Amino acid sequence: MIRTVIVAGALLLGAGAVMAQQDVAVKQDNLMRAQGKSMYGVILKMTKGEIPYDQKAVDAAIAQLSESVPTIPKVFETNPREDVVNASYGSSQKIWQNKADFDSKVPPVAKTIADVKARIKDVASLKVAYDEIQAKCTDCHDTYRLKLK
Repeated sequence: MIRTVIVAGALLLGAGAVMAQQDVAVKQDNLMRAQGKSMYGVILKMTKGEIPYDQKAVDAAIAQLSESVPTIPKVFETNPREDVVNASYGSSQKIWQNKADFDSKVPPVAKTIADVKARIKDVASLKVAYDEIQAKCTDCHDTYRLKLK
C-alpha cells in the first residue's frame, strides 16, 4: 500500500513538473506569436500591399511591440527544456547556455522600435521601419530560434 502511494505520488510530481515546463514553453511561444502577429500580420502585410495602410493598426502594432519586447529576458528566464507541441519554431538551448548574450539582444530591438515609432507616416516610412526592426530581430533569431517544422 505504501509503495503504491509513493509511486502514485512520484508520478503526480513528475506529471506536474512536465505540465509546469509546458506552461513555460507556451508562455514563451505566446509572446513570440503576439510579436509575430504585429510584425508580420500587420506591418509586413501593409508593406507588401496585402492589406491597406492603416495608421491606427500600425500604431497598435508598434505599441504592442514596444510593450512586449522588453519582457523577453524575463519570459525566457526559465528553460522549459521542451518545445510547445506542434509548434513551428522553438527556443534553442543556446539561450540558457549564453543568457547574457541573449538578453543583450533585446535593448537594441526596443531602441529601434522607439526610434522608428514617430517616423512612420505612410507605407514608405513603414517599410523603412520594418526593415530596421527586422534586422534587430534577426540578430537574435539567427542564433536562438530553431525551426521545428
